[in-house]
Amino acid sequence: MTLLALSGIAVEFGATRLLSDVTLTVARGEKWGVIGRNGSGKTTLFRIITGETEPTSGTVARASGLRYSVVEQHREFAGATTVWEAAAGAFQELLALERSLAEQGTALAEAGDRCTPQMLARYDRDLERFDREGGYTLAARIDAVLDGLGFDPDLARSRPLAGLSGGERGRLGLAQQLVAPADVLLLDEPTNHLDLETTRWLEEYLHGLDATVLVISHDRAFLQAVVDHVLHLEAGTGVTYAGDYESFLAQRAERRLSQQRAFAKQARTIAAEQDFIRRNIAGGNSAQAKGRRRRLARVNRLSPPPGEDGAMALTLAADERGGDQVLVAEQVSVAVAGRTLLTGFDARLMRGEIVGLVGPNGAGKSTLLRTITGERAVDSGELRVPDSVRIAHYRQDLAQVPADETLYDIIAHLRPHWGRGPIQGHLGRFGFSGDSVRRRAATLSGGERARVALAMIMLSGANLLIFDEPTNHLDVESIEALEDAIAEFDGTVLLVSHDRALLRTLTTRVWILHDGRITDFPGSFEEWETASRERAHAAAVAAAEAESLRRVKERRQTRRPDDDRQQRQTARRRAEQVVAEAETAVAKWEARVGGLRAELEDPHLYLTPEGAKRAGEIGRELEVAREALDDAFARWEAATREAEAAG
Repeated sequence: MTLLALSGIAVEFGATRLLSDVTLTVARGEKWGVIGRNGSGKTTLFRIITGETEPTSGTVARASGLRYSVVEQHREFAGATTVWEAAAGAFQELLALERSLAEQGTALAEAGDRCTPQMLARYDRDLERFDREGGYTLAARIDAVLDGLGFDPDLARSRPLAGLSGGERGRLGLAQQLVAPADVLLLDEPTNHLDLETTRWLEEYLHGLDATVLVISHDRAFLQAVVDHVLHLEAGTGVTYAGDYESFLAQRAERRLSQQRAFAKQARTIAAEQDFIRRNIAGGNSAQAKGRRRRLARVNRLSPPPGEDGAMALTLAADERGGDQVLVAEQVSVAVAGRTLLTGFDARLMRGEIVGLVGPNGAGKSTLLRTITGERAVDSGELRVPDSVRIAHYRQDLAQVPADETLYDIIAHLRPHWGRGPIQGHLGRFGFSGDSVRRRAATLSGGERARVALAMIMLSGANLLIFDEPTNHLDVESIEALEDAIAEFDGTVLLVSHDRALLRTLTTRVWILHDGRITDFPGSFEEWETASRERAHAAAVAAAEAESLRRVKERRQTRRPDDDRQQRQTARRRAEQVVAEAETAVAKWEARVGGLRAELEDPHLYLTPEGAKRAGEIGRELEVAREALDDAFARWEAATREAEAAG
């Protein structure tokens, strides 16, 4: 069933055309990724879908009664005072009805025999509506979403909104949007304020959702996990693709190749025709040349396929090599306002490494980075950065970009000897040209400020680059440019990011910050993901096995004791022999399962890629052993029943 259809949508702002001929049909249950460069019109398209903005031309058809869920731009949460009330914002009427039902129930109990038919009828009517609108499951749904997005549901009922950070308000806005009743969810960069764990939860939640989803995102791993269609806004129009994100990449490459071949073929044909016309227009073949010229004038000229024009041209290079040892931490502890974020941290960061620092929101990753840069002191221990190491720090809040300066002045201060041309040329590499270089940084969007910050990093010449969530405000093309630049950088990189595609591509080592400790994983982020999955799988298998062993022990206790009477029949003796053989098999497989579980429960197994691979092998062996144990137990049960029947 089609829920939404856009046909020939065009949007103009004055003389500027933002979108042209965008056509899109969305069916129930589909998951669409909407991607494109910053400023390509993605958010404007969402406003057109909801009716907040009217297109300059084109039509929008919506199914009757279609309900949307859109995040509040300013996140004021409609007067709610607690986190839970804010998450339940779309259900204020239903919650009011619940309170009314409680009051009516009290009144009915107090009235007793004096209850009027009108009181009973109203109570029945309201109760039926409460049930019909999902009132009985509402609190559980809200609690589940809050828990998935990193809030404690019980504390949320009393936690005041005023104490939330910007990131927490962002997650709460997403919770409110996910909980709200809707046929279509319009999600605009939902992973920006999420850590790795909550991002994975969101992927699973959306994957199991019946509602239609349109999501604007620059997170390539998230798109790959969630979407089954892609709308790519490029060169002022939109192209639709069926399939996941990787399928989109393949289809787009094929489409561009086909367009390039058609464009090149037409260009060759036109060049040949123009050459003939030029040579014959005044000669004996003048009539033929004029005829060709008329036909050529009527030819629809193909445009070249959209290229990388305007993509960020970032390169990173260190002015000095520096020493082999970049950072030494010995028993480092970091605390903020009496809360210990990190304790007992020992590490050596070596030249050329790209280390991914991951952990939950609020664990202290940004604070640790500021400690490494010397912005704050360690609370105990020793942190040494050699004099040969120069640090450039990309802050998550982009505070390194002077808000009161123009873009031109920012670069001029970093390169005082440069003239106007080199300064404008450098800013042009990051998408700023013409009068835009005279804009003050305070007037820039988040994506524009992020590009200025990278333009500054490029001029730093540092040999240790520290990035704190550098992809938050960048589009996919800019992220890919950053990815390529870091991969080619000849220095050392410490990278905090929730962008799994970036981490998988770049990292050579992973620091996992959790519960005040850092686990140093000597492998790539992708290898760490594999190790984490194997550990989670091992835990699940171990739990299932513990339950299976519990059942074995319980059922053994129900077996009747042997009867040693001389009158035991031959059939009973044979059955008991089978029971004994089955018990031997059960004992054998119990021992095997116990040994494998002990190996999987060894935490050191997961600290290396080789150990993670071995954990996967052990997990598979454990599943085989558990199945064999179940079979042996089933044979024991059957033999026991036969023995008891024979007795």
